[in-house]
Amino acid sequence: MKDCIRRLAGITGGAFIDNETEKIGILLIDGYPLIPFSCVVDSLRTANRLSDNNLYEWHYYAADSNPVSASCGISVPTEPLSKASGLETLVVCAANNAQHFDHAATLKILKNLGGGNINLGSVSSGSFVLAKAGLLDNCRCTIHWENIPVFKEIYPHLDVAFSLYEINQKRFTCSGGTAALDMMLKLIENQYGRSLAQEISQQFQHDRIRTEIDSQQMADRIDLAMSAPKLINVINLMESNIEAPLPLPSIAERCSLSLRQIERLFHKYRGVTPSQYYLSIRLSHAKQLLLNTNRSVIDISIATGFETQSYFTACYRKFYGSSPRNHRTQIATERQG
Repeated sequence: MKDCIRRLAGITGGAFIDNETEKIGILLIDGYPLIPFSCVVDSLRTANRLSDNNLYEWHYYAADSNPVSASCGISVPTEPLSKASGLETLVVCAANNAQHFDHAATLKILKNLGGGNINLGSVSSGSFVLAKAGLLDNCRCTIHWENIPVFKEIYPHLDVAFSLYEINQKRFTCSGGTAALDMMLKLIENQYGRSLAQEISQQFQHDRIRTEIDSQQMADRIDLAMSAPKLINVINLMESNIEAPLPLPSIAERCSLSLRQIERLFHKYRGVTPSQYYLSIRLSHAKQLLLNTNRSVIDISIATGFETQSYFTACYRKFYGSSPRNHRTQIATERQG
């Protein structure tokens, strides 16, 4: 959005709204999720309606002029991105497998736009596309929690957060789903004041505008925060140490807990032992790398802290019911079909 991190200092209620219209492009990648897309469009539409001004106009773009289908099958007519002009903001809305997006002409256009004064953002897996175009190198960014392991693996130099959304100067990224609504409301608030953003939020029966510091998977974390806040620290430490897993005594010491206390917490709130839970985190990370990158099985086993490939394969088969190689082949076949 126009000057998307600008705060309107001193405004506690409504803000003066002029008639200047911001032209926004929405770049659709085939298979994009409908919820974040609709959050972007409807927040702009409702801002216009409630302000009684044409604050925004939006246009749908693609690599060519063909309609682009959402993951649910709904198609949206588009214009070629190559013909876009006068844009002040461009939002990329991409499918869950956007790490494979490799349309050279589109990436070149994005790079050129990034060299100008345009705001570039993404919802859901659009962060993959911006990162591939080299447009997230100097800013904090985010992506859906399910994609974070692969995203970090492909772009280890990026500052990736587990937040719902990130707004940094001319860049803004979002984790997807309804978090796209929170991000758009924050961008609108930055331009036109909190009053308008809250009115839009109320129209959508959205109880509050979540902030940049809200973490993904909030329901799970909120539940633990109320019942077992010490367990959150343990889990966070496990999630932050995948390639070189920490010994449980070290985790206990860092969290100021005894091993017996940690065991009781996991038994009560997760129904497993600490070691079983830690292993499930590492195997989930491995699964994302296996199904969404071309890395070898042995490389993935090392990246997720397994001493040998045979032990990794045995754990993976027990947890997912299939060996890593067979699982990869099965998913690849399903995607091609």
